[in-house]
Amino acid sequence: MCTEKMDIESGTTDQIEIIYEDEFLVAINKEAGLLVHRSWLDKGETRFAMQLTRDAVGCHVFPVHRLDKPTSGVLLFAKSSAVARSLTEAFTERKVTKQYLAVVRGFVSEQGTVDYALSFKPDAIADKFANLDRPAQEAVTHWQSLAKIELPFAVSKKHPTSRYSLVRLTPETGRKHQLRRHMRHIFHHIVGDTSHGDIRHTRFFRNHYDCTRMLLHAQTLALSHPVTGEPLLLTAGFDDQWMRILEEFSWLESTEHSSP
Repeated sequence: MCTEKMDIESGTTDQIEIIYEDEFLVAINKEAGLLVHRSWLDKGETRFAMQLTRDAVGCHVFPVHRLDKPTSGVLLFAKSSAVARSLTEAFTERKVTKQYLAVVRGFVSEQGTVDYALSFKPDAIADKFANLDRPAQEAVTHWQSLAKIELPFAVSKKHPTSRYSLVRLTPETGRKHQLRRHMRHIFHHIVGDTSHGDIRHTRFFRNHYDCTRMLLHAQTLALSHPVTGEPLLLTAGFDDQWMRILEEFSWLESTEHSSP
């Protein structure tokens, strides 16, 4: 339950999509480009998922996991520190199943696993005082191909056409930028990823489909409720840019079968 109630003036809060709420939890569909909380890396930002959610529900909320700024989808908060601790333990002990959808370059095989340890990648500001001498951490991601398309455009000079896949990604671990780095590792970069992707394909989607975001979406989060123990499946819908791609490629039906 809310440990600190807040008085929010009517009409003063920004809009955010709440996909689940009870007296202990609240889950939102985080939009792409929205930070989870304030960060020294983005001093100019004024909108944050944590503050928007707090204002919407009228009490302080506690983050229990995170999504990268360019990633959209299910983001879960607790309404008390005790529930937050319980959820954090569930994530740490891998009792929470996270499934993402992504559009990647190339045709991927039907299914597979990336078991590739990831080294620590510090941020210049946020990790200024962090211990940089760390061993690579275990990182495991499972993928499943849901749909494919070949387009008559030569995005790369080596090929007269361009191929893309819609994939379901299920991470076992939660390392920094894990999905983005793992897909780059197997040469199937996520479209729109400006840090770990392929700029040619990102530019192609921007110019041809007016897609200005990274095509990575946290579609579902499955867990046991930390208080009642009941199974809980949280699902986040797609924004306009995702819908445009899914409809253009006739992929929308494929997403309906990608829940855990």
